[in-house]
Amino acid sequence: MKLALSNPTGPVFTLPPELLEEGLKASRQSPRGRMLLPIHRHQDDLVQRMINFLQPGTYIQAHQHPRDCATETILVTAGCLGFVIFDEKGEVLSTHRLGPGEMIDIEACVWHGVLALAEDTVILEIKRGPYNDEDKVFANWSPPEFSEEAPAYLKKLAALFPAPE
Repeated sequence: MKLALSNPTGPVFTLPPELLEEGLKASRQSPRGRMLLPIHRHQDDLVQRMINFLQPGTYIQAHQHPRDCATETILVTAGCLGFVIFDEKGEVLSTHRLGPGEMIDIEACVWHGVLALAEDTVILEIKRGPYNDEDKVFANWSPPEFSEEAPAYLKKLAALFPAPE
């Protein structure tokens, strides 16, 4: 299963309409309902910059980034994103509905989850790198991706974001 498009090369990156459509198409066809486009040039870059293409129904297990200075910034460029902040026991502390041009920035060790609230949601994510297995800790109170419990948990999270009036 393809998890990401290729990292770009060269000193300048642009996101032309063809590449945007390629990412959206890949997310629509992915069993995960999402596709990542890393825009940092090397996997060991100290700043990871990624474009995530998300479809409703994609499930990302709640997690945190425990390393020192593991901040994360998310800017929505298209669609609508639900962002949930949890306490260490999995209780919801806050919810944030983010549309195009809106962003959220969190510090290290904040339990969080995201879900696409609209088709073809696109986000720009910036976080500390390089990525390694110590960078992301999944919550034991949040079901793993593709588990039998994941769809019901995603439905519970989606209910936190009723359609705007």
